[in-house]
Amino acid sequence: MVTSIRLTPETEQRLDFLAAQTGRSKSFYLREMIERGLEDIEDYYLAMDVLERLRQGKEQVYSAAQVRQALDLDD
Repeated sequence: MVTSIRLTPETEQRLDFLAAQTGRSKSFYLREMIERGLEDIEDYYLAMDVLERLRQGKEQVYSAAQVRQALDLDD
């Protein structure tokens, strides 16, 4: 699958320089950045979604005591 993006001239220049200096393709570095950064982006946006549901009262909240009791951690 092919996906295209627009980069700022500065970013394009930096990417060109990195590729030229290391002998790797720009595609290699773009793929690396996306794969390494995707998990962080997923974490952020999914957490923001949960936060919004919490604010709207659509997400259940449990106290630490409720969790301990449900997991039978209280002695």
